[in-house]
Amino acid sequence: MKNLSLFCFLLICIGLESCNKNSKNVDNQVVEKPVSVLCYQALYETDTIDLKINTLKNGKISGNMEMKFLNMPIKVGKIAGESRGDTLFADYTFIQGTNDKVTFKNPIALLKSGEKLILGNGQIETYLGASYFAKGKPIDFENVKFKFTAIDCTKK
Repeated sequence: MKNLSLFCFLLICIGLESCNKNSKNVDNQVVEKPVSVLCYQALYETDTIDLKINTLKNGKISGNMEMKFLNMPIKVGKIAGESRGDTLFADYTFIQGTNDKVTFKNPIALLKSGEKLILGNGQIETYLGASYFAKGKPIDFENVKFKFTAIDCTKK
């Protein structure tokens, strides 16, 4: 009986120690510093989109985007994705207006054209709650509303 109690005590100690190590690893995670930070703004009639893109060492991108459309709540969120050739593919995770209880997530595609970025239009499909561009359907970068121009990040 004494050996069983000692064995159970030892298992509990090992379990607690492993939980303690896992929490230390989460706290010590290092946020990767971006290689470059670029800011853009797109205007279409009375609508504005502000975009900040951080390029990371591993080729991934992250950043922030804010969409202000006339008579619509402001959409504020983060982007995360990667570059493939001259196109940035990312997911835009955002809240709409003051409702921070509901989060939305949509795919975006931005074509690099010189110093500009063009926000593409594509057919979006949803499967099991995840939205993505429809496979086999082209993303249109010609007939678009939003073309981003580079702006100074300190003005934002």
